[in-house]
Amino acid sequence: MKRLLLLIFILPSFMAMTQTDTIKNWKVENKISLNFSQSYFSNWSAGGENTLAITGKYTASANYNKGKHKWDNWLDLGLGYSLIGENDPMKTDDKIEFISSYGYKFHEKVFATMLMTFRSQFAKGYDYKVDSTNFISKFLAPATIDIGPGIEWKPNEYFSVNFSPVTARWIVVNDQELADLGSFGLDPAIVDTSGLIIEHAKKVKSMFGAKVLTVFNYEIFKNVDFATKLELFSDYLNKPQNIDVNWQVLLTLKVNSWLNVNINTELIYDDDIIFHDSDGNVLGPRTQFNENMQLGLVATF
Repeated sequence: MKRLLLLIFILPSFMAMTQTDTIKNWKVENKISLNFSQSYFSNWSAGGENTLAITGKYTASANYNKGKHKWDNWLDLGLGYSLIGENDPMKTDDKIEFISSYGYKFHEKVFATMLMTFRSQFAKGYDYKVDSTNFISKFLAPATIDIGPGIEWKPNEYFSVNFSPVTARWIVVNDQELADLGSFGLDPAIVDTSGLIIEHAKKVKSMFGAKVLTVFNYEIFKNVDFATKLELFSDYLNKPQNIDVNWQVLLTLKVNSWLNVNINTELIYDDDIIFHDSDGNVLGPRTQFNENMQLGLVATF
């Protein structure tokens, strides 16, 4: 919760600093939102638990465009918790995502690009169905970094496709215990017959493959914005036919200039992330899906 409050109070200061920094050939936009839901019961015969859920989100874009050169930067931050009855806070949203793309126009709608993406999260995450004491993720555990040259087709302002046939990817798990377990596709630690670690696992896994990034952002109806981002990655070095997928969708219904209803989903398939059942048996990779709908207070600059 402390990190959520820090996010809420610090980001407006950064936002104010950014909006006053007007530089020629740059287009800068910042959006901060506070989304919440709440329920309260008192002497309610049908039963129920008091709940409070709050999520802070911040998105920023800083895009440079002059002549044949463009440089697009996009930052997406989010952190949310839910309180149910007298239970400890449960994390419901946690996201750090940064995309930076330099492009040189060599055709009317085609750019030679250098694309970099970074993804991680702020706080420790838990499998609440198992327990809420042993974390399964935290800041930079994992983190995914992609860098590679490519070609981008951008026929208009709201749609683009970037293909990077030679992309370097690094999976970082900056926690030795999680790395030793082989979390997030890393090779686990080497152990002896009694289970004692002989050699700790490496905290970084390197991959090399092809990546496609597709972005669409459009007002499909008046006061209804639809945005989606699809990332596909194939690792040339390990089962290239098994493509990693990250597909995000955001539908924004604008009630007025400061109040929005947001519906967002995220679908992930990563062939390197192996799931286990409650008894520890290997289930293999699985399709991951996340959906939430929130009412939010929004400020755009």
